[in-house]
Amino acid sequence: MAEWQDPEPRVFSLLVEEGLCEPLPLDTLRRERDTLLRQRRRNGLVSSNGPRESRTSAEDADAAVLALCDVSEADARPVFQRYTSAAAQAFVDGLTPLPAATPFLAASAAEEAAAEEAVFVPKHAERLQTQLGARWLAGWCQRVASSGGEFPADSASLVPDNDAVPTAAARLLLEQTSEDVLAAELYDLLGEGVFARIEELLLARPSIVANIRNAITALRETEQEDDPVGSTAGIAYMSDTVTMMSESQRLLAKYERKAGRRSDRSGRDSAASVRREDETDGAWLMRVGLHALVQDEEAKDTAHLFIKLGGVEFRLGDGVEGVGGRKALPTGTTRKNFKKYEEIFVPATKPSVPPPEEVSIKISDLPAWAQPAFAGFETLNRIQSRIYPTAFNSNENILVCAPTGAGKTNIAMISVLREVAQNMVQGRIRTQDFKIIYVAPMKALAAEVTSAFARRLAPLGLRVKELTGDMQLSRKEMAETQMIVTTPEKWDVITRKGGEVSVAATVRLLIIDEVHLLNDERGPVIETLVARTTRQVEATQSMIRVVGLSATLPNYQDVAAFLGVNLQTGLFYFDASYRPVPLEMQFIGISEKNFGARTTIMDDVTYQKVADSLKRGFQAMVFVHSRKDTGKTARSLALRAQQGGDLDLFDCSGEETHALYAREVQKSRNRELAEVFEAGIGIHHAGMLRSDRTLVERMFGAGIIKVLCCTATLAWGVNLPAHTVIIKGTQLYNPAKGGFTDLGMLDVQQIFGRAGRPQFQDSGEGIIITTHDKLGHYLGMLTQQTPIESQFVIGLVDHLNAELVLGTVTNVREAIRWLSYTYLYTRMRKNPLPYGVSWEELMADPTLEAARRRLVGEAARELQRCRMARYDEAGGNLHVTDLGRVASHYYIAASSIEVFNERLRARLGEADVLAMMARSKEFDNLTVREDEGVELDTLARSACVYDIQGGADTKPGKANILLQAYIARARIDSFSLTADMNYVSQNAGRIARALFEICLRRGWSGAAEVCLTMCKCFERKLWPDAHPLWQYESSLRFELIQKVEDRNLSMERLAEMTAQEIGDLLHHPAAGPQLADAAASFPALLLEAHPHPITRTVLQLVLRITPAFEWKERVHGGSLKWHIWVEDANSENIYHSEQWMLQRHTARAGPQKLEFVVPIFEPLPEQYFVRVVSDEWLGAQFLLPVPLRHLTLPQRQGGHTDLLDLTPLPTTALGNPASASLFPFTHFNPVQTQIFHAAFHSNANLLVGAPTGSGKTVIAELAILRLWKLSPASKVLFIAPKEVIVQEQQRSWSSGFCKTLRRALLRLREEVADDEAAISKASIFLCTPEEWAALSSAGHGNALMQMVGLVIVDEVHLLGAEEGHTLEVVVSSLRRTAPTSLRFLGLATALANAGDLAAWLGVAPEGLFAFMPSARPVPLECHMQGYPSRFYSPRMASMNRPAYVAIQTHAQSRPAIVFVSSRRQTRATAMDIISHAVADDKPRAFLHMTEAEVEDTLYSVRDPVLAHCLQFGIGLLHAGLALPDQRLVARLHTEGKIQVLITTPGMAWAALPPAHLVIIKGTELSDPVTGRYVDYPLTDILQMLGRAGQLGTDTQGIAVVMVYDPKKSYYKKCLYEPLPVESCLQQHLASYLLAEVASGAIQGCQDAIDWLSWTFLARRLLQNPSYYDLRGTDQAQVDRFLSSLVERAAQELREAGLVAARGRGGIQRLPPAGPCARHGLLPRGIPRLLQALPSARSVEDVLAIVSGAAEFDALPVRFNEDKLNLQLAKAVRWPPRGARMDDPHTKAGLLLQAGLEGVAMPISDYNADKRVVLDTAARLLQAMGELLSLQGGQVLDATLSCALLGQCLAEGRWHDQGKGPSALPADVLRGRTSEAATRRQENGHAPRGGRGSGKAPAAPLAVVVEAEWATRGADEGSPTACRTISISISTRHPEGEVALSAGQVGSSTGPKAHWLVIVGDLESRTVHGMQSVGMGARQSSTTVQLAVPSQHQQVDVFVLNRDRLGQQLHLQC
Repeated sequence: MAEWQDPEPRVFSLLVEEGLCEPLPLDTLRRERDTLLRQRRRNGLVSSNGPRESRTSAEDADAAVLALCDVSEADARPVFQRYTSAAAQAFVDGLTPLPAATPFLAASAAEEAAAEEAVFVPKHAERLQTQLGARWLAGWCQRVASSGGEFPADSASLVPDNDAVPTAAARLLLEQTSEDVLAAELYDLLGEGVFARIEELLLARPSIVANIRNAITALRETEQEDDPVGSTAGIAYMSDTVTMMSESQRLLAKYERKAGRRSDRSGRDSAASVRREDETDGAWLMRVGLHALVQDEEAKDTAHLFIKLGGVEFRLGDGVEGVGGRKALPTGTTRKNFKKYEEIFVPATKPSVPPPEEVSIKISDLPAWAQPAFAGFETLNRIQSRIYPTAFNSNENILVCAPTGAGKTNIAMISVLREVAQNMVQGRIRTQDFKIIYVAPMKALAAEVTSAFARRLAPLGLRVKELTGDMQLSRKEMAETQMIVTTPEKWDVITRKGGEVSVAATVRLLIIDEVHLLNDERGPVIETLVARTTRQVEATQSMIRVVGLSATLPNYQDVAAFLGVNLQTGLFYFDASYRPVPLEMQFIGISEKNFGARTTIMDDVTYQKVADSLKRGFQAMVFVHSRKDTGKTARSLALRAQQGGDLDLFDCSGEETHALYAREVQKSRNRELAEVFEAGIGIHHAGMLRSDRTLVERMFGAGIIKVLCCTATLAWGVNLPAHTVIIKGTQLYNPAKGGFTDLGMLDVQQIFGRAGRPQFQDSGEGIIITTHDKLGHYLGMLTQQTPIESQFVIGLVDHLNAELVLGTVTNVREAIRWLSYTYLYTRMRKNPLPYGVSWEELMADPTLEAARRRLVGEAARELQRCRMARYDEAGGNLHVTDLGRVASHYYIAASSIEVFNERLRARLGEADVLAMMARSKEFDNLTVREDEGVELDTLARSACVYDIQGGADTKPGKANILLQAYIARARIDSFSLTADMNYVSQNAGRIARALFEICLRRGWSGAAEVCLTMCKCFERKLWPDAHPLWQYESSLRFELIQKVEDRNLSMERLAEMTAQEIGDLLHHPAAGPQLADAAASFPALLLEAHPHPITRTVLQLVLRITPAFEWKERVHGGSLKWHIWVEDANSENIYHSEQWMLQRHTARAGPQKLEFVVPIFEPLPEQYFVRVVSDEWLGAQFLLPVPLRHLTLPQRQGGHTDLLDLTPLPTTALGNPASASLFPFTHFNPVQTQIFHAAFHSNANLLVGAPTGSGKTVIAELAILRLWKLSPASKVLFIAPKEVIVQEQQRSWSSGFCKTLRRALLRLREEVADDEAAISKASIFLCTPEEWAALSSAGHGNALMQMVGLVIVDEVHLLGAEEGHTLEVVVSSLRRTAPTSLRFLGLATALANAGDLAAWLGVAPEGLFAFMPSARPVPLECHMQGYPSRFYSPRMASMNRPAYVAIQTHAQSRPAIVFVSSRRQTRATAMDIISHAVADDKPRAFLHMTEAEVEDTLYSVRDPVLAHCLQFGIGLLHAGLALPDQRLVARLHTEGKIQVLITTPGMAWAALPPAHLVIIKGTELSDPVTGRYVDYPLTDILQMLGRAGQLGTDTQGIAVVMVYDPKKSYYKKCLYEPLPVESCLQQHLASYLLAEVASGAIQGCQDAIDWLSWTFLARRLLQNPSYYDLRGTDQAQVDRFLSSLVERAAQELREAGLVAARGRGGIQRLPPAGPCARHGLLPRGIPRLLQALPSARSVEDVLAIVSGAAEFDALPVRFNEDKLNLQLAKAVRWPPRGARMDDPHTKAGLLLQAGLEGVAMPISDYNADKRVVLDTAARLLQAMGELLSLQGGQVLDATLSCALLGQCLAEGRWHDQGKGPSALPADVLRGRTSEAATRRQENGHAPRGGRGSGKAPAAPLAVVVEAEWATRGADEGSPTACRTISISISTRHPEGEVALSAGQVGSSTGPKAHWLVIVGDLESRTVHGMQSVGMGARQSSTTVQLAVPSQHQQVDVFVLNRDRLGQQLHLQC
């Protein structure tokens, strides 16, 4: 059985697993075991001289365990066999051996036989004397102790813990003189078996004792010379350095530690293990152990087989791993020692012979579309052909370990083509469906990969872009790119921000190049990327393939397991024999210590190797590590060639093209290049011009130069191979570490990858010249013998913080699970010791959960200490803070955050910011060198503007100097300082941005401004006080800017001056236009702010921003980012901050309006400041003071109505069983009970303000019952401000309340206004304010109000919403004209100013019921959660997991509703919640249906996304769903069959069933008009909250509101307080004034003021004057204010040509006023309309005028809809010419045409937009026709075109599109002239239904039109004389048998036919008159009379059915 350090617990675990015994605590097991062992010792197993507490053999311990467990050896043997053969061996093979578990090395079988021969054959005695030593004795003891006789003498079967017996035997041999006593002692020690072997021991004793004493003496001398253990004995630690010690020292150190552990276990005093000079050999041996002597003997025997270099030992052999963990080198490796240096030659590995069955894949065998990606290739190489089936024909994860140059890039290409094939449909690639991420380790390699893949994938139309620190991509570019090549850090930043959700979501392939960098300091980043990707795959259930490319690795299986690779099918390992060109390697170590001498030797060796390569006819490349060294090395080589007479080796002048290239070199400005070229040598580095580098590459490739001295840039960026590659020196300066570091493995491999030219040579040569102490390091590195370990622990704190910010980890449990996805976890389970985990812990806890918990706990405590997270150790929860978010987003280390916490304060100057930045951890590695002191002092004096805190001789001081030198663009001479400054500058901007974010989040205005300024200073390399024109230095000459700066000309002054003035002032006329152009384009803004108090603690600021500069794309790009914040008067506190993007098109659109709320305090401060600062431009900063002293805060309202503790009133209180049966409950709730008497027993007006869900509809029904009880014939008018509310109320009352009472409802629309029967029959009228306004303007309002006895205004608080102005005007008009007996009932939410609303409605104090928000039937518990991400999409994505957690926590199995902003968000949220449920192994947690029910349900679902979500118990509900789907989802949620409902805010106003939990996921929605995200109206949020809590089921409802973090306090204040309602009529007054003027109600300004006095606006003016910009509240000021309002509105109407001034204060309406008012046209668009109409000549012209109307200014054009519009333009009849696709008017025209042509809409949002456009266009066309008739003149074409387009819209098709059955037979359509002449004209084809309504065509009708002159003017000769023409229209059925019914005349959509009569002159194209008439359902004829100028003897009469194409007639009269 295999031996272990502590085998008994493992044996016991196996017995428990096999079910052979019951589990016991480990302590109990060991205690019982020790008792048994002590009994065995008393039986003589251990002598009294040995250690009393030493352990016996493992077999004895195992036997003790078996005895304790009562298990026989027969039962245990199979367990032991499995333990030995499988588990133990696999465990040993996979782990690094433990120091304490190093085995004995006993004699081999041959040695044992020889030893026995020596004992029994005396003739060999002399020869064997030297072999009888410690090793022989150890083997003898092992054989004697074995009970079975012979025991294997292999020392590997012995372990150090069994060293006690051999050591005791050796001491007996050394100290016992009597052989009898010796035999007795040995009997006590070893038992009876000693008698059979004692003789051979006694014979060999002299040799054994002599050899042992000699070995002890030598080891003790070594021990005295150097103590390798010292005070650190027994302490385990990790170090990156290699300690130099001899083998004897190493063994002594090892066994000192072992002896110390033995003494600790035995309980002896620690002093016993301390060495003493006077101790005997026996005592020394007992302290150290015999095993040290055994290994010392073995080391001497095998010394000739090993190379020892710097503490690293290599075995010479066949390349197989050596004994004892030694590194193996190939056969043929040689070692040569020279003076001052040593050389090791490693031969090339022979290429492996391909097996006969191996076939190379031909490129022609690839699909035809894929072959262009391999242009220039005929076949794949061996490696690529082996991998091709897996890479191209499967989606498996792949790990490829192959030598550099083996073609791994083509493997990546094959996997890319596989992904392309996955997204190819019918030969077309769906480029928007996938992203490929290629992670390259360096920016240089990323650029090379980008170039190669972009070129090769271009034929497929795929875009490849680089995304690194140097190359940024906009969001649009990222969306349009299919393959992104990036670095690990950059992709980590992208994915940890979540800023590119769409990008990460579409990633389908992740390629990680050089994955062996896991062992590097950048390895943690790769680990976190893979872990994040793997978790994303599991969470989203999407497929992301991972392809790892690596050099050859010793533990490649571990890396494969980490990447999720199937070891059987996805892992491909190729050794060096697969290298295309076999590589010989030479490792040269310079032993000289003196730097100068060492450099000289390196130059000499370099020259020798270069010359040797040239002599063999090969080119050579010499790689050095600085630009300066390239020239120095080149000159050194040339000098030595000259001195050695070898110039001919370098001479290339004999080449044919040498002269040509020589001329090109002479043209170069690089003198160094020309100098070395003459010697046949070239130089190449990144500091050269691109043209020079290209020239050098061409010359080397052509053989014009034989030697190239270059930096590593060439190895990464250019594929330029050479036979011999030399690395001269391995020390390079690393500014990140502040000193010289070793050249990394990746760089060495990349450079050696350039060795050998596959096309021309069959071998390559790589030579590395380094210092002698690094020889073993690079030898081991390049022979790939060191397993790569994880470095993740180093970055655990920062990476854990990133996951917390990302939301993927929220507690310790999730963090532990996250760690299981890392390479750290993989290696911890294989090699636990380097990670602080013992073998015992691993065996006891195979998943290492405790170890992971420990790591997470330590990291979490560190985060809490740095205030980056809050850690609840008791509950294990982790909560990220603002500091943590900033650190994650800007890649700031936790230690830097700690510095910021100590030094940040509210008041900071530029010097403070620089000093703080200089102390960041990122700059800790900077080193202060003596040789840099002078230059640093010079820089401090000449380049630094601010004081250097701490001095230049400190690290922070040096960093500070370099920061300022970078801004000052100072010249630096020192190479190390240059590198340091480059490093500092790369990090400065990021750190400054982080500081700005921290200050902004803390609300420190001054500090934030300074930090933002410093950000721009680093980005622009300008000081804060530099003239802004320096930012134009790329377009303006230095001298010009200097002149402007010298004259102190500010940008403001330059902008005011003309170009000539500027030129004259500077005495440089030519400079004037340039400077004027720059000044005009400098970003400048005009600010205007208006404060409006909402409550006494909340202030609304309306900020108008007007761009005051000329936008130039080359200067400004596509957009400019601005920071806006509101600060207090002392610039100390920020009350609100946000980012604002100024787009190119919005910059030209005029003022931009922003609205935000800030807190205010009493007493009022003097002022606030609005600060607007450019994110990019220095000097572009604007400060606007906002005075507050003049504000008048809203008056405090009276008390609210207390909810009384009344006994619930039963429904029987109605006194009528029939009435009681109307309600589905037996008792009224508390609110209804308290209002019951006022509603049902009085006629008083009422206003009920109570929270949503209080049952206010029941109160309305009580009022209705009261009305019908007193006046059964009276009617009810129900007005609700939202269409969805009216629809839902109609549905509810139709199926319940009215159905039971047998009462009819009627939806009031314009088309039913003439249906007297329907109006008479109906008892309840329902309408929206807009519908009532239309009826009133048509003259139907007064007639209807005569029948109404009760007006119910639902959700009356919405008059403060954006569309509430119509509700205010309608209700004000009703109140103004209604009789006193008319009762008003207002229903609202809890209101802050209910008294004002009640007074406006005419409600007496006793009729006002204003309850607090807390007066809910079901109490509400509200949780407010803030989310900091500024970007909407990432913020929404970050809310998904918390939403899922909230459902699990609060709802459990009860219903939940999640409100999101859009239909798209419903889908995204549902998919994420499903993913989280699946990841938690609860995919059906929200589903409460059987499989059969699910199948039945899905059968009827139309929407596929909904069908998918329903299978997981999640429903979607939005307006884009078909009505049956909506009803199905609502029913399933109500019945509890699905638990989660995800819907939009608009559905909250419908009959949405309540739920236990309501989640409002975000409080913003996109506003396509402004292109910004705006807040939900508070009314919408309150309505959503009202859905929380199920009456009768829940004791309380729960709401979780997720908001943007800065708005959290605002919503806390607003949602817990009553809602204030203000009027919004002021902004829309002109339109309503026009309607009143057109109706004749207003004829002067006083009339308008009187009309205004009835509005809610007039009520609120006195209560909250500052909200409406009213300066005072006395009557005179109020009158002046109202007069100014009216005057502004009247002026707007006058400018539109709709009214004119008349007398003093009079208002005279003009003819266009009537049509514009009737059809609701916006006054601002009428002038443009009147100007464009007369020029229209065709339908196309009219269509363009309609689409350009002002009514479409606000038509939404959402993100990416410009692309959809472009697609739509290709499908319509008249695509717009030269129009922008993101223009709302362009979209309107496209939707109009798409509606007429039946084009399918690309997204559901377009269907809603199309309905709005078609309805608006119909109004516009009617108004346009009437306006044309008023204008007169030559407008006949325009009039007829308007009429024809109106017919097309009514039928939903073009007039020339399709032919259906004729609606009117040809023989029944007649026209009659005055001479009674009758002509018949054929009617057109049948309609398809008005606007897609789908109704069947009307029954055939006969239409008769008669026209005759009715009268003549009195003065017929007068120019103004007119005569009248009378046109009669009559309809009948041809047979005269079928009675007309509603809807049959003229229109299939309603009971009324609309006929249009136009009288004009075809010849002159003029219009004399036009009139539209309606013909009711029971009306068979109508007559129209029109006046015609008398000079026209003949006119043309056109009669058209406005709703029917084809029903039109042309007559001449």
